[in-house]
This record gives sequence, structure tokens and C-alpha cells, in this order.
Amino acid sequence: MGIGQREDLLHAFDRVRRRSLEIAAPLSSEDCCAQSMPDASPVKWHLAHTTWFFETFILEAYEPGFAPFHPAFRVLFNSYYNGIGAKHPRPRRGLLTRPALDEVRAYRQDVDGRVARLLAAGAGPEVARLLELGLQHEQQHQELMLTDLKHLLAQNPLYPAYSPQEMEAGMAPDPTAWIEYDGGLAEIGYGGSGFCFDNELPRHRTYVAPFELASRLVTNGEYLEFIRAGGYRDPSLWLAEGWDRVCSGDILHPLYWIRSDDGAWNEFTLHGVQALDPARPVTHVSLYEADAYARWRGARLPTEAEWEFAARQASLAGGALHPEAAEGDGLLQMFGACWQWTSSSYAPYPGYAPAAGAIGEYNGKFMVNQYVLRGSSCATPDGHARASYRNFFPAGARWQFTGIRLAR
Repeated sequence: MGIGQREDLLHAFDRVRRRSLEIAAPLSSEDCCAQSMPDASPVKWHLAHTTWFFETFILEAYEPGFAPFHPAFRVLFNSYYNGIGAKHPRPRRGLLTRPALDEVRAYRQDVDGRVARLLAAGAGPEVARLLELGLQHEQQHQELMLTDLKHLLAQNPLYPAYSPQEMEAGMAPDPTAWIEYDGGLAEIGYGGSGFCFDNELPRHRTYVAPFELASRLVTNGEYLEFIRAGGYRDPSLWLAEGWDRVCSGDILHPLYWIRSDDGAWNEFTLHGVQALDPARPVTHVSLYEADAYARWRGARLPTEAEWEFAARQASLAGGALHPEAAEGDGLLQMFGACWQWTSSSYAPYPGYAPAAGAIGEYNGKFMVNQYVLRGSSCATPDGHARASYRNFFPAGARWQFTGIRLAR
């Protein structure tokens, strides 16, 4: 690795690591320790786990005379890497009052300095590859820090705001236009020379039938029409598991919608409780809700191949704490607003092969009982989106910024 490459990596390492601390900066120690549900993690755990990744996969393997910052951290902050060893149970991460937040910050500072010295000493290409993976991994956790924190704050009857900045009402978007695609044989999967995750590979050919894609995401106002029309009371619109969730009272409306005594709808956001803005995209909906809405509109959800086929010429705009209203013409909001549900199950591409060792557990073992989401959200870090990126969640997941784009 040349000097210029090392300097670029060091700069990227410093930038990404500082960004995680910036996300946590407005929070109290109590905010950073609490866990609101088993699927979410405390901010403190995210800060420690992303550091654990660099310590475990880089320093332990390549640092001369390696010694862990704290031997217990190997277990406490292991997420799901069975090849590494034991793990602290995920639903109990919020019980880790120790180590304190200050010690986690010291852990980050220690590992950062050691990684920087290893790079400065002329580390080889394998270290550079693992460092890039670690940075991409931390950017994923930066988004999770915001979505997990939002779920946590929403459990507080005070509905505290993460950011005091006011949200301006969006301009009413133009009616949805249907953009036609001829389809045909398409190259799907990552085809560039930069970084990608292994689940984006190998690039392969698949046939895409002619289709149409909605020009923008479904708005709050349009989804409210679905609710008022009895969409949550009509079993003919719902997949069986989704209807079971409706009947159990688990799904009654998008996750953070709040109905006041006078019948008006509000929405909890990272800016606190806001009047529901009919112009902004509906978000925090499950695949069940997205699919039911699409059926109600006489449409469907796109396949992931259709979505990627259309997305290669889309803008990568983003950068807010809540999805913004669509503006302009053409194919809008493919990136930077909401992750978009597809009808595709999360499965390996033809010829997929996970990496050897524990690092190979990153994606492959989750290719069951999940659906693919495409695009990126308002919480996705800059530079972390691309047309081939494959996100995935169970059909009932709603705490992420998930939205709806229609196809037919």
C-alpha cells in the first residue's frame, strides 16, 4: 500500500470514527445505555461494537504484541460472529451499565490510535481491505444508532426530540407518474471497482420483463386515504401473517403515527412530535403494510431486479433526519428518503460465496426469512448508497426508515 493510499485510509478512518461520536454528542449517558426492544441496541453498545470490529479483525491479527483493551470486551461487544466465540445476549445489551460511556470512549480512542499506527507502519493490502469493511460496517451502525435511538425516545411519554431543529412543511408533490421500462436482459449486482458487500456479488445477468415504476414514494397523505378507506379492516388486502398482526393489534398504522383526541394525526420524529405532513413520504411501515397498500392501489411492490434496473440513473441525494417531500420531475426519491420494500426474498445471487472465516458471517447466514429493501434513507451516511446495495429485514420490521414505491 502506497503512502497516498495510507493517507486516504487514515483520513476516511478519522472521518467515519468522528461521525459516530458526533451522533452521540447530544445524548446523555442514560440515553446511550438504554435499550427499547431486543431488535435495537443502545448507542453505547454501537460505539463499542464498531470499535470491537477493528480490534478483533485487524489489531488482533496484525498488531505486533497485541493485547486487548479489556479481555471481557471480546464477549460483551461481539454481535453475531460465532466464529469469534461467546456473545452477550442481544436482548440484554441495555443491562450493560458497565463499562461506563466514558470507558467506551476511551476504548475507541485507544483502538483508533493503534489502528493509525499500524497503518502508518506500512500495513499490507489485507489490512486495507478489512479497514474499508470496518468503515462501511460502522456507517451501517451510524444509521442504526439513529433508528434505534428514535425507537427509544418514542417510548418516553415526554416524546423528547433528538434535534431541536424545526421541520418545515413540504410542498405538495406532483401526482405520481408511471415511468415505463422496456426491461430485457439486465446486469444485476455490483460492477464497479470500489467497495461493495459480498451480498452484492457476483454481478450476473437476469431477465426483467417490461414494467412501470412510480416516479416517487407514497406520501403520508396518500397512506392516510388508505387508512380512512378501511385498509386496516379489509382482510382481502393483506398477506396472512400481516393480517394476523393487524388482528392482534400489533399493526394499526405506521409505527410513529399518533392520533390525538380530536382525531388529528401527528408523527413522532427525531425532531419531536410534529403534525403529520401529508407531503412527506410515509415511513416506518412493514412489508405487510406496503404490500396491502399496493394491492389497494391496484399495483404491487417492485422486485429488486426491477428496482436496480431503474435506479442506475437516479440521484444519490439525501442528508436530513426525516424523509423530505419529493421535488422535481422524473424518477425521484430512489435514495436519501426511505428504504423501499421489494417483493424479493433475500437470497444469494447465483455463484455467491461468503468469505472464509468469521468475517464470512457478515451477510450470508442471514439469507433466510428476510425481504430485500433497496435505496437508502435519510439516516444513511453520505457515500454509503449505491444502486446495487441490498438491505434486508424481516417482513414485520418497522423501526427503520422504510417506505413504499409502487410498481406495475
